[in-house]
Amino acid sequence: MIVGLCVFFCALWTKSDDLKRTSLGIFFFIALLSIPTFVTGTAAELALEKHPDVSTARVQAHETAAFLALSVMELTGFLAWLGLWQYRRLSRVPQGTIMAVLVTSLVSFGMMTRAANLGGEIRHEEIRDEGTVAAASPADAAATEEPTGPQPLARVIGDAMVNLKWGWPASETVHFIGLSLLFGVVLLVDLRMLGFLKGIPYTTLHRLLPWGVLGFAANVVTGMLFFIGAPPNFYVTNTWFFVKMGLVLVAGANALYFTAFDQPWKLGPKDDPPVAARVAAASGIIIWLGVIFCGQMLPFLGHSF
Repeated sequence: MIVGLCVFFCALWTKSDDLKRTSLGIFFFIALLSIPTFVTGTAAELALEKHPDVSTARVQAHETAAFLALSVMELTGFLAWLGLWQYRRLSRVPQGTIMAVLVTSLVSFGMMTRAANLGGEIRHEEIRDEGTVAAASPADAAATEEPTGPQPLARVIGDAMVNLKWGWPASETVHFIGLSLLFGVVLLVDLRMLGFLKGIPYTTLHRLLPWGVLGFAANVVTGMLFFIGAPPNFYVTNTWFFVKMGLVLVAGANALYFTAFDQPWKLGPKDDPPVAARVAAASGIIIWLGVIFCGQMLPFLGHSF
């Protein structure tokens, strides 16, 4: 994040469009990486939940801070992608988008720093601020087995997902709509790159990309709701869940190719796509089919034996 911010400030100082696009790409990838990073917190919590030196209150404070930081970082990633898309359509990134990315990236950096500090305090007494949470030392660990403070925000939302009759069904519905929107746009774009639909210039299909990203955003939001609403060990002990996370990261890189790179943008009606575009298109379809397969089969493959 420090590298991304430095490149971004250099871009603003020099007014370089290339540096702006580079920094926006960095923010987009950080937003993708933040999703599996948040997941590791649950895995770490399960591994340390019975450790005598771990304060439950500190773990919960870290969890809330990480969840809030993740939310703002995903917004930053969405705005960064929007800026890259706008550059292709307008040959510049609008000033409003630049300012929005500036604000959200700085807020994200501050919130991530706080979450990192709270995470470090769980096992490192020497950096603790005794005013941050009620239980501050290993001696207090026994007293924090049943925390008296407020529940972490993620757990409050997770409980609502389970207890509200419409919570889970509504999220499933939005998730399916988002997935259909996302895969529909991906399929159209990738088929054009494979040599089909030659009567359609890529500049026309490029207008559909925000709808695909909107579907992806809906899947990220509802996917996080599923993650925090399910039992803590349901996902992090499932190998196929991590396979899915890996495929999502690769799919994000694939989407960036069709958003920002020159080769697909130059395709007009009847033009044959270059080899690189064909490879990106074929791999994109396979990757997203893999994401869908892993997501649908998680309850059956990961916990069948």
